[in-house]
Amino acid sequence: MSGHSKWATTKHKKAGIDAKRGKLFAKLVKNIEVAARTGGGDPAGNPTLYDAIQKAKKTSVPNDNIDRAVKRGAGLEAGGVDYQSITYEGYAAGGVAVLIECLTDNKNRSAMEVRTAMSRNGGSMADPGSVSYLFSRKGVVVVPAAGNTEDDVLMAVLDAGAEEVRDLGDGFEVVCEPTDLVAVRTALQDAGIDYDSAEAGFVPSVQVELDEDGAAKVFRLIDALEDLDDVQNVYANYDVPDAVMEKVAADA
Repeated sequence: MSGHSKWATTKHKKAGIDAKRGKLFAKLVKNIEVAARTGGGDPAGNPTLYDAIQKAKKTSVPNDNIDRAVKRGAGLEAGGVDYQSITYEGYAAGGVAVLIECLTDNKNRSAMEVRTAMSRNGGSMADPGSVSYLFSRKGVVVVPAAGNTEDDVLMAVLDAGAEEVRDLGDGFEVVCEPTDLVAVRTALQDAGIDYDSAEAGFVPSVQVELDEDGAAKVFRLIDALEDLDDVQNVYANYDVPDAVMEKVAADA
């Protein structure tokens, strides 16, 4: 997860305002719509929706887009789509395990697109269950480093159920049980600490360390998968040393 977070940050900085940003907006809006449909349109009573809205705002999704997505999901505005959640499993270069979460209105299309992206970028599909056991479902809160130290973050979340605080270099990742996500996020808010995102995700229990060549191949595959409209999240159990990450980022 730590390597992935760093790579995601690096890409975000390099991407700037371009087509990828529009694609990201669409995925965040879809996330909001599904959260509102599942748990209702009131963020105060629907923590998943609250966090989806916060993440969209942090990524500068326009408020109009957010409001319309909530209304569509809650059935207050026409045009909502019945998205289904599906997870695919596979392997990347170096035996790295990959979990791919999709929200789709067409499972056949998603399966074909994921399979194509995997095969074209050195990956392979795996049978259900053959990869997922290497990951645990956790709550993950990402906190920017600006103005915060690891001790600040640790002290704020220690009594709220946080299991671990990881230093990402330009931020921190707070890991907890999914059921403690709201408590951890609230503890940060009460301590006056800003956060970029809070959501349930998959954290690997075993990591595969990659060299520069392996990292470049794995990142290329992840980029190809994340470029697909139906793909919401990609998780992989790799670890990339900082020195290698800097080389790969410089070549990206």
